[in-house]
Amino acid sequence: MESGIIFDIKKFSIHDGPGIRTTVFLKGCPLSCWWCHNPESQRISREKLYAVNRCIGCKACLDVCPENAVREMETGLFTDPEKCLQCGSCTDICVAEACEMAGRELTVNQVMAEIEKDTAFYDESFGGVTFSGGEPLAQPDFLFALLNACRNRQIHTALDTSGFSAWSVLDRIRHYVDVFLFDLKLMDDEKHQNFTGVSNRTILDNLLALSSDGHRIRIRFPVIPGITDDEDNVSAIGVFAAGLPSMPPIDLLPYHRLAAAKYERLGKAYRLQDIRPSAADSMARLADLLRGFGLTVNVEG
Repeated sequence: MESGIIFDIKKFSIHDGPGIRTTVFLKGCPLSCWWCHNPESQRISREKLYAVNRCIGCKACLDVCPENAVREMETGLFTDPEKCLQCGSCTDICVAEACEMAGRELTVNQVMAEIEKDTAFYDESFGGVTFSGGEPLAQPDFLFALLNACRNRQIHTALDTSGFSAWSVLDRIRHYVDVFLFDLKLMDDEKHQNFTGVSNRTILDNLLALSSDGHRIRIRFPVIPGITDDEDNVSAIGVFAAGLPSMPPIDLLPYHRLAAAKYERLGKAYRLQDIRPSAADSMARLADLLRGFGLTVNVEG
């Protein structure tokens, strides 16, 4: 039985495709976007999160760690990343849930058992399952097995993807996906590499190929003030999207700061500390700019 690493399963999602959905978050992503709101998704392996404000100082984790990787500091408990095996011993014993482990290995049958609990809601709302991440394409065999299982059970599927993958991977799974939620961030390749860590050439080629073959697509554009929201970038996205054979609709995703605490819990720096979300009138202006290219545009709330 195929298995993979997931870090969350969210029920009753309404922003990850049509209808009421279950969103399955797969771990691992080849991108490292500055604004990533799931930083715990980037590494494909399990990793520990520590919330110092939840810690009650019981020090049970110091005693249970098999590698003596946890030690007490003036600012709280510190885990030495060189020693930590990510075994989860400290998270299992932490009664205050100050320590948590992101990532667990599940089989396809285990994931499907969670998905099938909500089939009544899918049927009533024309919803289904969305595979997100991270980047689901980073676990291609596991993703294919899940999509195939959903197809066999006639469950609608959506794939939330950056599009950064070899075409052979997309080609294998694309006929099992009912709708692609395809991220489009920056059209300038140098800027794309700077803010995401990868080139956009493969992404654009894959989006064109999917559109040319008639797949249902919704483009998702994250609006990051000072990074993606300048008129040149928005216009370039408009030109590209309007030139696609299917002219897919575009969802504008406003920037939010909800992930800042996750970076702290992972011991990572949050590079957009001084960025504030766009005002409603700014989002409306960008939507109107894209509509000027003949595109259907939705601003997510």
